[in-house]
Amino acid sequence: MVWGIIAVVGVAILLVAIAFLGYFFTVYNALVQLKNNIQKAWSNIDVLLKQRADELPKLINSVKGYMKHEKGTLEDLTKARTAFLNAKTMGEKAAADNMMSSTLKTLFAVSENYPTLKANENFIQLQTRISGIENELADRREFYNDSVNTYNIRIASIPDAVIANMLHYQREELFKATDAERKDVEVSF
Repeated sequence: MVWGIIAVVGVAILLVAIAFLGYFFTVYNALVQLKNNIQKAWSNIDVLLKQRADELPKLINSVKGYMKHEKGTLEDLTKARTAFLNAKTMGEKAAADNMMSSTLKTLFAVSENYPTLKANENFIQLQTRISGIENELADRREFYNDSVNTYNIRIASIPDAVIANMLHYQREELFKATDAERKDVEVSF
């Protein structure tokens, strides 16, 4: 009789241990997947940023002859592209992206002052291409922020927080618009 009780208790302890390990592995795998989704989402953003940076020299060359009085805008665009190409970290790339987006908005707004430029086929194609990339970037930033938000919630929620702390997982930063991007683009005629 005593051996029967010990066997039942032993089996119960074994089942609880197996259930705990199963839960631990499930949470661990989910957190790893979320962390990798963030990296994948950032990589997708990075690919589009690179495509946009590759298109900028063509855009600058197509507007140079028309926009003689907008040299500062073109220089800012070149500086933004250089900053992106030299960026090593996610934060540096995000800052360069913000600078590039702001400068592109200004360039496209200023282009309204140049009717012959607006009618130039190369400029129209490049503007359409870059605008398309900007739309894709917005979608990818949203996916990135969704991934980061889900991850941040999971690593802060109990009991997942215990496993996240064991793995030294830290909160990730959301992709945010800068103050300059929140301002309306000023167009002067």
